[in-house]
Amino acid sequence: MDIKFNSDGLVPCIAQDYKTKEVLMLAYMNQEAFDLTVKTGLGTYYSRSRQCLWVKGETSGHYQHVKEIRYDCDCDTILLLIEQEGAACHTGNRSCFYRKLEEFKGE
Repeated sequence: MDIKFNSDGLVPCIAQDYKTKEVLMLAYMNQEAFDLTVKTGLGTYYSRSRQCLWVKGETSGHYQHVKEIRYDCDCDTILLLIEQEGAACHTGNRSCFYRKLEEFKGE
């Protein structure tokens, strides 16, 4: 497997509940974060704002236990199927995608 990291050395990573399939968050990984996730089984990411690695749950206790790692057809996006302890979002919501655009009516 050859994950394609972008010019900044990052790849987007979606965290999805392995049972419900709910999308919980989107973060980024560099090679080191990816390798640590594979080694430890815990969701590990790269913070673009702090420019450092972080393990989801290291301060909140809301760890992500990785059940499966998938990647897309172009090898440029990672999908973690996880068991989430507590909230995935820093706001305390289970998912970062808790808001919807009310103006959109759809079909």
